[in-house]
Amino acid sequence: MIKIEHLVKNYGSNCAVDDISFEVGEGEIVGFLGPNGAGKSTTMNILTGYLSSTSGKVTIDGIDILTDPIGAKRLIGYLPEQPPLYLDMTVEEYLNFNYELKGCRLDRARHLGEICDTVKIRDVYRKVIRTLSKGYRQRVGIAQALIGNPKVIIFDEPTVGLDPKQIIEIRNLIRGLGKAHTVILSTHILQEVQAVCDRIVIINKGKIVANEKTENISSAVDRSRRFNAKICGPQKEVLAMLRGMPGISYAEALAERDGEAYTYMVESEYGVDIRKKLFFDLAARGWALIGLEALGMSLEDIFITVVDQSEERPSKAARPVRRSRGQEKNTLEREVGATLLEDAKKQRAEAALHQTEDDE
Repeated sequence: MIKIEHLVKNYGSNCAVDDISFEVGEGEIVGFLGPNGAGKSTTMNILTGYLSSTSGKVTIDGIDILTDPIGAKRLIGYLPEQPPLYLDMTVEEYLNFNYELKGCRLDRARHLGEICDTVKIRDVYRKVIRTLSKGYRQRVGIAQALIGNPKVIIFDEPTVGLDPKQIIEIRNLIRGLGKAHTVILSTHILQEVQAVCDRIVIINKGKIVANEKTENISSAVDRSRRFNAKICGPQKEVLAMLRGMPGISYAEALAERDGEAYTYMVESEYGVDIRKKLFFDLAARGWALIGLEALGMSLEDIFITVVDQSEERPSKAARPVRRSRGQEKNTLEREVGATLLEDAKKQRAEAALHQTEDDE
């Protein structure tokens, strides 16, 4: 549905978008992530026809956004971070204004009624927008994006400033829209992406550094290899046993203490479940295991790791990493980050090869 090929955008000597390529399939919800200044907003402005690119190509359902901007824009519904609302209009006046502006030919009353039901704004339909809460204003902004039943919907930070209840409602709404539309969601709230999106694309310094299905990343997140173990026993001896135990790749004593028990951070080797063996080995020595807490990896961990690794210089990557609590890079996080980066590099290489073949 959306195809981005070798997109470049320069502002003078500054390269905001650096030769990015990716596709979004029909009915897919894609999370578009990146730190501030990464090139997200520039890419989305090019996608919506607001900005022109320095080079490259963007097509919406086969229509080039530059050669036929009107045709491409008819297929796009866009909600910017600040919804383009006229506060002195009622919701009814505003939606009818957008209906006329877009040249919509669908049955007006039926179409606007369906949209109001979808975004749940029937009860404020005749109210002045200025009097609405931020949550309802966001809903009205989404409603204008849905007018004309566009194939593609682009959301830029749709839940900023909303309360937890409103955030859940907007997430559910976006998830529902994905059944009939192709959706691109740009946000800084990573739980939102994990809850809603089918695929995650991460951009940093103008380059795609990760492009992976959410289910694949989530499976990595769920494979916990770190635990906090609370063990009764002499600290030095327990720590020595943990460090010498087969299947444990790393162990350290933490400052936490609960009576006779000390807390240890334990990390197992890849694919090894050390919980049962740990229990029986400690029991054999008469040391009670009174607590075992899995320290899972979050999507935030992966995001930060991928971004950090994409910025590492080769010389720095070769240096040994000193591990310390709170600063250490978890082995699994680095593995996942490295895999995502490597996959992104392969995708860029394949895209470059296809472009060379097309040029020939």
